[in-house]
Amino acid sequence: RRRSPGGNLCYIHFCLSSNQISSGNMQQTLRSSTFVATTTNRTSRTVVAKAARPTWYPGAAPPAHLDGSMTGDYGFDPLRLGTNKEVLPYYAEAELTNGRWAMAAVAGILFTDLVGAGDWWTAGAKEYSLDTKTLLAVQIPTMAVLESMRVKGWEKTGQSGAFGMHPFDPMGMSSPEKKLKEVKNARLAMVAFLGFASQAAVRGMGPIECLKLHLEDPGHNNIFTSSVGPEATVACMVLGITPVILEAKKALGDNDEEFRPIPW
Repeated sequence: RRRSPGGNLCYIHFCLSSNQISSGNMQQTLRSSTFVATTTNRTSRTVVAKAARPTWYPGAAPPAHLDGSMTGDYGFDPLRLGTNKEVLPYYAEAELTNGRWAMAAVAGILFTDLVGAGDWWTAGAKEYSLDTKTLLAVQIPTMAVLESMRVKGWEKTGQSGAFGMHPFDPMGMSSPEKKLKEVKNARLAMVAFLGFASQAAVRGMGPIECLKLHLEDPGHNNIFTSSVGPEATVACMVLGITPVILEAKKALGDNDEEFRPIPW
């Protein structure tokens, strides 16, 4: 730089022009960076949202007809019963209804076992104040009316209920979290009832008695040492190996990630 008349002015004009060009480039760069960052963040959020969906085993790809919109949907449908969208809501309602009955049954079985009221599996053969014919004459019409009301209410509202209330929530406790907990407990109760029935058939004992027997000697009193030990061992092996096989198929490049043990 040389000091000359107008030199300072020329220098200042040159600096301002350079800064404007640099500023323009910087703004363009910032806009591009912002677009890339926004796109990247959106992509990341999308990937995280998809990966965050719980499935029946970590990393499982849910079938296309199970989009996660139903309560308790973990993408498990090996028989592909839910591919028919028209009957899928009926299956979901049937699962919940049977699960509610199972929860009531499990609670009743545990109660009768705790108070020593006798074997639950022989309760139907005992004599009561009402004979069997009278009991059936009362129970069948009563249940038919209640079930008819429940089904009609569900078809109108999509919610199961009783006594004209759909959903049945007299205390106003319903919430998405509570609905999910109900489905989980319903499924657990159905599995528990299957276990109670298996214990009665194999051991001839109730759940509390079987628990006491197991705690006395866990190594020798368990399902694997019972008369159905071989069957239980095979079942556990199949359940343990299935996810490994699915992950191996994915690692080998098979794009079909859906669980399809049955061809259709």
